[in-house]
Amino acid sequence: MKILVTGAAGFIGSHTAERLVSLGHDVVAIDNFSDYYDVALKQLNAETLAKKGIKVQKADLRTDDLSKIIGEDLSYIFHFAAQPGISTSSTFEDYFSNNFFGTQRLLDAIDKLPNKPFFVNIATSSIYGLNATFTEEQAPLPASWYGVTKLAAEQLVLAYSRRELLQSCSLRLYSVYGPRERPDKLYTRLIDCGLNDKPFPLYDGSLDHLRSFTYVQDIVDGIVSVIGKEGVCNGEIFNLGTEEENTTATGIATVEEILQKKIKMEHKPARPGDQSRTCANIGKARRLLDYNPQTSLKIGLEAQVEWFRENF
Repeated sequence: MKILVTGAAGFIGSHTAERLVSLGHDVVAIDNFSDYYDVALKQLNAETLAKKGIKVQKADLRTDDLSKIIGEDLSYIFHFAAQPGISTSSTFEDYFSNNFFGTQRLLDAIDKLPNKPFFVNIATSSIYGLNATFTEEQAPLPASWYGVTKLAAEQLVLAYSRRELLQSCSLRLYSVYGPRERPDKLYTRLIDCGLNDKPFPLYDGSLDHLRSFTYVQDIVDGIVSVIGKEGVCNGEIFNLGTEEENTTATGIATVEEILQKKIKMEHKPARPGDQSRTCANIGKARRLLDYNPQTSLKIGLEAQVEWFRENF
């Protein structure tokens, strides 16, 4: 099948594109190579994909002519492209234009196609709010611009399904880590600070934060499990993550154990909108998608440390 992956030079998007090709699919990959973080990292991901026969085209969902990119013979779209995370340097307009408006333009382009691909929206546990421990039926209470705009994008996609304009589903991902993780995320920062003797920015109260830290390949297992299950998935929301919870303190201690050194801490004020707890409730995904994440935190972090050492 021919499959479009947006945000394909990013962390999870690149792993998913790679997996889809390994399953025998033809991947159309696009990314706007935003400078939200070092573009060199995205270029490194794109070079890795190129070795697997995947060319990442530079395209911006907000401004480019998407009809020239998506074609008429797509079977699936996996939509990762977004303004990620919680950052004081990102404005509401950044989140809205990338997460909502970009999604709207992609949906508008699909609406013109005679045969509509199945649309898989990649969402986030931040939709739930400060405590992301609920089933998919729980009313969302997002507390960050990121969560608000990702919820709006999710509901826009599902509205198309409700109106029978296309078939779609949305996947809410929980605290993904592993090789290629963004440099602003917890474990890449920790590993970088540990290996290069830099102070790690520790936000007040974050040591006690609980997270469903989920290894990227376990997440990709859940993402690609949608393929072939259109009837089950159409119009549905699924949580994807591990049911195992770990504190940030445990995560720090695990990285220190792997590196065999203590990491220096630099205390920072708490970040507004940061989640205090995430715990993936994946009963629905287990039942309908046969989803079963297996990777332990230590094994996943050992793979991430190895990747970091090889590349940086």
